[in-house]
Amino acid sequence: MRTIRVETSAATILLTEAPEPKVRDRKTGEIAKDANNGEALMTIGVVYIVEGESSLIKVTVPEGGVSEGLTLGAPVSLPGLVARPWESVFNGQQRHGIAYRAAAVTPAAFPAAMEDAA
Repeated sequence: MRTIRVETSAATILLTEAPEPKVRDRKTGEIAKDANNGEALMTIGVVYIVEGESSLIKVTVPEGGVSEGLTLGAPVSLPGLVARPWESVFNGQQRHGIAYRAAAVTPAAFPAAMEDAA
């Protein structure tokens, strides 16, 4: 399926869930790996805020792209953020959604407008 680049320059992105390994198989506990280079994958939770509207999303990031110094509730940057629609059949039921992936997650600063309001 097609990936869609997500524009983040006008957004505030706050970390809501610390990075944890992405589990590929819940029965065995197998950790998901990048299909191209075999690197372990991590998931994070963020709130994506733009133009007064917010969304809670989970983002997959390669383990090597997780920066030190991440703090829950603090702003982060997600370089290379893309969205990919998906669909599958599980136990006879059709499921669909949007998967998000970024090249990295790094600490960021609050936008100046938010700092002035505080």
